[in-house]
Amino acid sequence: MNTDCISEFNGEYRWLSNFWPVEVVLDGETYPSVEHAYQAAKTPPEHREQFKHCTAGQAKRLGRRVLMRPEWEDIKIDVMRDLIQQKFTFGSELGGELLRTSPMTLVEGNHWGDTFWGVCDGVGQNHLGLLLMEQRDALNDIEELFYLYGNKN
Repeated sequence: MNTDCISEFNGEYRWLSNFWPVEVVLDGETYPSVEHAYQAAKTPPEHREQFKHCTAGQAKRLGRRVLMRPEWEDIKIDVMRDLIQQKFTFGSELGGELLRTSPMTLVEGNHWGDTFWGVCDGVGQNHLGLLLMEQRDALNDIEELFYLYGNKN
């Protein structure tokens, strides 16, 4: 394995996947994973309940069939950024795990053709990996500030 890169979010790095169970909040409602909330965010609030009571895989499949909000393409990266920030908070177990991936490049390698959020067959924009590394950098900045100023009374 290339130690400079995490090339897929499975095995020991499965927790980087949006399918990993962790509660996140979207518009005041709690969902059991980032995937559930992200797929629900594609629809108006009155159509989201169905996304709370299924598996992450079912939520992903359901998200492919919904009528999307007209502004979805303009907001989807910001929605994902918010959910990633919730999943990987400073002081949380997952936040600590994310920090420990530094300085490796995070690539959401996949075999299902997602070249927007990930990379398939060497092609892709890897927006999920970029957002994860952005959050890791933010956590690192918070950690540095905490150690500089956090222990002073």
